[in-house]
Amino acid sequence: MSEEGAVRHLTRVAREYCAFIESFDSTEDADFSLFIMQLSTLLPRLHSAVSALADAEVTEDLLAGIDPERRFSLYSRLHKAFGDMDAYWMEFDVARDWQDKSGSLADDLADIYWELKTGLERLETEQTPLPTLRCWGAGYRMHWGQHLVDAERHLYGLRARQRL
Repeated sequence: MSEEGAVRHLTRVAREYCAFIESFDSTEDADFSLFIMQLSTLLPRLHSAVSALADAEVTEDLLAGIDPERRFSLYSRLHKAFGDMDAYWMEFDVARDWQDKSGSLADDLADIYWELKTGLERLETEQTPLPTLRCWGAGYRMHWGQHLVDAERHLYGLRARQRL
């Protein structure tokens, strides 16, 4: 795939991801099982699409201008929907002394959402997509890529343990 084709593909998958999160977030009685199943197929597609971006140097933080209350609101709604399936153990977690699990699927999905959503909004107004693509590439490498991997790993673990 050409670089231009890869950019179009990433933008298309980013729009799909954001619309997917927004549609779940706006529905009171969303089918949670269907949401998880669709999420399990969407995240690897997003991962594949963003992997086509070249590594970029940090230019600016796309999340810097996001209202923290809006971020927390989305996280809270997702956290409530996932219930006891939200939290997971991170590699470094130790199960002694009643330590809480430190990973959160809701946090992963919300951070990915806001990074992509902000980039998509910027793409609407920019003359060239290059600055946003650099931000996405650097953000993926330094922040939301880990959220993406952690979310995929957690969903895999839930399926493997037949909790989905």
